[in-house]
Amino acid sequence: MKHISSRDNPAVKALAKLAGTAGKRGAPVLLDGVHLCQAWLQHHGAPDQAVFDVERLSQPDIAALAAAVPERDCLALDARLMQSLAAVESGQGVAFLVTPPAPELPDTVDENCVLFDRIQDPGNVGTLLRTCAAAGVKRVFLATGTAAAWSPKVLRSGQGAHFALAIHEHVDLPALLPRFKVPLVATALDGARNLYEGDLPERCAWVFGHEGQGVAAELLAAARLKVCIPHDMAAVESLNVGAAAAICLFEQRRQVLRGARR
Repeated sequence: MKHISSRDNPAVKALAKLAGTAGKRGAPVLLDGVHLCQAWLQHHGAPDQAVFDVERLSQPDIAALAAAVPERDCLALDARLMQSLAAVESGQGVAFLVTPPAPELPDTVDENCVLFDRIQDPGNVGTLLRTCAAAGVKRVFLATGTAAAWSPKVLRSGQGAHFALAIHEHVDLPALLPRFKVPLVATALDGARNLYEGDLPERCAWVFGHEGQGVAAELLAAARLKVCIPHDMAAVESLNVGAAAAICLFEQRRQVLRGARR
């Protein structure tokens, strides 16, 4: 494994530049931390390159990751150089350089899925991805204008959920609608049914919208069902989109599991 101690090394400069532009469409990304690197290995195999803090290579988790990657694809950096690449102040001493998967859009969609309509906060997007994975959703579509799924903040919030999902980014959601063989269900404040009154479809395409503007009018018009979550509107006008999505997806999951037990 090559050991690098100079900030002027071309490989270090390239990694630093990449860390500053992470999440751009089609660009490689740095997965920072033991958990994300372990998840990548489990789902996709060896990374394009692995970077380690030379002082932490003896730690069991770090040593196991190093052993799983061909030595020619590993770099060991001095601690100060490794810290400069970390997405958080307390870096864990390992990062994988990877090319994010970019699945093709399916010709038809007949499974439970979620549409992200211009959700801009990276923390919300990461939380939504994590919630989707936990609720058993396998495919998500992110509209143009949504925070980049593979940016550092989204990766941190997602906590490995990326690897359980087929993530389609920069999608024209209205143009995609003819491919859906499941009903579109949208969250809305006006003209919507109480989430807990009546059955939800076993499979549908949920759409959750922009933090301030909500779901786009064109998508609302196409929704076969619009639902709202009853809450104390005297206290708050609306729920955070991540919280709303969790409530909706797990209410659907509860209904499906209840039906399976009958």
